[in-house]
Amino acid sequence: MNAQRIVVTGATGNIGTAVVRALAADPAVGAITGLVRRPAGDPPPKTEYVRADVARDSLTAALRGADAVVHLAWLFQPTHRPDRTWEANALGSIRVFEAAAEAGVPAVVYASSVGAYSPAAGDRPVAEDWPTHGWPGAAYTREKAYVERCLDAFERAHPAMRVVRVRPGFVFQRSAATEQRRLFGGPLIPGSLVRPGLLPVFPDIPGLRFQVVHSNDLADAIRRCVLRPVFGAFNVATDPVVDSGTLAGLLHARRVPVPPSLVKPLLATAWRMHLVPATPGLFDAVLRLPVMDTSRAQSELDWRSTLTAQETLSEFLRGLRRGAGGGTPPLAPDEHRAHEIATGVGQRP
Repeated sequence: MNAQRIVVTGATGNIGTAVVRALAADPAVGAITGLVRRPAGDPPPKTEYVRADVARDSLTAALRGADAVVHLAWLFQPTHRPDRTWEANALGSIRVFEAAAEAGVPAVVYASSVGAYSPAAGDRPVAEDWPTHGWPGAAYTREKAYVERCLDAFERAHPAMRVVRVRPGFVFQRSAATEQRRLFGGPLIPGSLVRPGLLPVFPDIPGLRFQVVHSNDLADAIRRCVLRPVFGAFNVATDPVVDSGTLAGLLHARRVPVPPSLVKPLLATAWRMHLVPATPGLFDAVLRLPVMDTSRAQSELDWRSTLTAQETLSEFLRGLRRGAGGGTPPLAPDEHRAHEIATGVGQRP
């Protein structure tokens, strides 16, 4: 069997860097083309970077001759400009799928999200057939649900193509810690606050529970989806489910009950004042996320996580405290990102 050529959109982000590593380490993969919006320096082994914006640039030529396309590119900000994120995420995804069909790519693996799922009553885990209508109050969940509908139509129009949707929980790794603080917490929230024992109390918010997965474990699941003849959706998350007690334990803090009705207006005020990038709608969405059943990934992909939820979060929190980053523009530590912004390097018009 000839070694495969794989195209990865969003190859320099949190998930993308891990996917490229996983694919490059597999002897079945001979070459990787990473589509990136910004110059990314020297690529990893087997990999070449091609500069392309999925929302604006022609993609067909870069995809032609590929054995599979892994679509990871996703824009989380600016949250005050949902038209921008819609263009990049919803319309950009459509352009990737259409380019893959035009280029004759036989397989598309798309990184969806637990955020695509409709809310569920209670904590009974939901399988991949649970409705994917998202939560309408947040741009992220609306966009993820919309792309799911687009893929439904795409699959009907292209029955010969193999389409796989991977729906992970929250994805963490050490080198993405600073990026994720920028994306969701903002520059005014220092990572040093998450040192164990520093915070005496932690808010215990009713209904707050979610699932996580390490970037490397998710990348392993995506690699298996690329190289195995599987179809459909796969939930990917690590046990156990995380709640306020888990987080308080990692921080050695005492839980103090805080109602969501108090958190949401404070977050809304901070967001309107541009103090934090996370929207109050996203907070609502997180409180409504279902718990996912991951048995299909375990049985059909032979996938198992290598790190527990606590180990994944502990690594992330250590990275957050130390201002950890990676060697690509999205994952750059604060000092490199500040220089990039000041000089206008890689900024979209």
